[in-house]
Amino acid sequence: MSEPTNRLWLVRHGETEWSRDHRHTSVTDLDLTEAGVDVAGRLHERLVDHEFNLVLSSPRLRARRTAELAGFEPELDEDLVEWAYGDYEGVTTAEIRKTVPGWTVWTHPVPGGESEADVAERLDRVVARARDAAGDVLVFSHGHALRALVARWLGLPVADGRLFRLDTATLGVLGYERETPVVLRWNC
Repeated sequence: MSEPTNRLWLVRHGETEWSRDHRHTSVTDLDLTEAGVDVAGRLHERLVDHEFNLVLSSPRLRARRTAELAGFEPELDEDLVEWAYGDYEGVTTAEIRKTVPGWTVWTHPVPGGESEADVAERLDRVVARARDAAGDVLVFSHGHALRALVARWLGLPVADGRLFRLDTATLGVLGYERETPVVLRWNC
């Protein structure tokens, strides 16, 4: 079996008011802050010299705008939206923990939102699409979704996304060592 050569590049969107304030943001369609615009624009120089056969983005404004500021016109893919937080949309983890001690999106239910199985199903489609691509794939998405995506790339449960911190406007690269899926770069 020959070693796969394509890689999956992941970019988390730039800062929004809610990401800055640690408020869970899924369906609320926020734009980037001034700082988010500045940092997203600097992604261009980090990505411009690389050839991507496919560029995808979550349809949310913050992800699309990050892609555009980085110099790309992505295909929009609903599978790249953020984990749906349901009743916790706009709420911080600290606020949730006042009524649900120890709560995290990785370990507890999300009332009115997506389950781990729902997230896995749609991100598995992204993984399959990236693996089937003829070359490197670049995606623009969201913190929890991308962390779950790296877990699925590695063949791990979505909940293991908790192990991969990802800051705004940073990138990661997934690839292979021989035939084994690996993380090549992360949160840089």
